[in-house]
Amino acid sequence: MSRLNRFHLNGLRALEVVGRLGTLARAAEHMAITPGAVSQQVIKAEKQLGKRVFVRTPGGLRATPFGRRLLQQLETGFREIERGLAAAAGDDLGVLRITSTPALASKWLVPRLSDFTARHPDINVQIESGLALADLDQSDIDIAIRFGTGTWTGCRADFLLEQRTFPVCSPSYAKQLKSPRDLLRAHIVRYADPLERWSDWLALHGLKEEKLPLGTTFSESSMCLDATVAGLGVMLGWQVPAYDALRDGRLVRPFDGEFSTGLGLWFVTSAARSSHRRTMVFKRWLKAQIAQAFAPRIT
Repeated sequence: MSRLNRFHLNGLRALEVVGRLGTLARAAEHMAITPGAVSQQVIKAEKQLGKRVFVRTPGGLRATPFGRRLLQQLETGFREIERGLAAAAGDDLGVLRITSTPALASKWLVPRLSDFTARHPDINVQIESGLALADLDQSDIDIAIRFGTGTWTGCRADFLLEQRTFPVCSPSYAKQLKSPRDLLRAHIVRYADPLERWSDWLALHGLKEEKLPLGTTFSESSMCLDATVAGLGVMLGWQVPAYDALRDGRLVRPFDGEFSTGLGLWFVTSAARSSHRRTMVFKRWLKAQIAQAFAPRIT
């Protein structure tokens, strides 16, 4: 810590905020000081470091290679300080931050949160959705719930459930599907993602994907589910996001047979950070929910 004593924390904080927000003006607004004051703190910090953190260009400040490395460490350091201060004040003790894919969040997690909050009213859940896997070391996310192989670098990935696929459609649309070969004339609802492979399921029935109509393609699987429930056509369903719609009859499986994707549903946390008690509480609850719905599928 003796090295830290040689630097002004206000200057290091100015470097971190400018690097994260991109401009002096935005950093000044965030720090509640003037852009000129931010600029002076950045200059003083660079003099103390003996190296340039930013290059001044007509388009604004651009981090040097040294600056990029330093800013990454500063961002991590100040985030940990903020966490420590929040914990000391009791502000952050009950917050559990979770990220998941939009379909998994909206079709599976959200409908079950009332049960979790009833059991654990002291834990305040914050859910954000997105398709990219969050950097659990560099963000304030506690848990990522994801589909994949479980081989993400720097993460602890706990297996929850094997993922299987099968066609689903609305009950009214199912009336025109007598055999798998009828899919060759059906309206196919597609998810624009390489993980979706109709070919695997079709091969079980001696059919080829190139024979399927193009149908309608969506960029997000939750939109595929909504469109299929509305009767647009047939989609390749994944058992977790489609579970509630199948259970309450909004969707049906028109044919027997399902295919194991080789992927799984995973509970992902940072390998570099210790898990809070609330993280473990949520994992136990989530595993119980999955066991209740999919007990025959769990290995």
